[in-house]
Amino acid sequence: MFHEHREIITQLKSSDSHFHSLFDKHNALDEEITKLEKAHSDQFEIENKKKEKLRLKDEIYDVIIKYKKDNNL
Repeated sequence: MFHEHREIITQLKSSDSHFHSLFDKHNALDEEITKLEKAHSDQFEIENKKKEKLRLKDEIYDVIIKYKKDNNL
């Protein structure tokens, strides 16, 4: 996710606990979704988790953009 911002992500993960939490939640949801899809679980549950993952991704992106703006990158 956001490979073009890898350096910024690394910096934010070490300096911003909220960002680190968002990033970890996103990755955990990604793993959970994969397991649910392999188990052919309820599609409604999977879709809800995908929506939450997308919301987290948007929030992560917003933090990255703010960091870039604040640091003139």
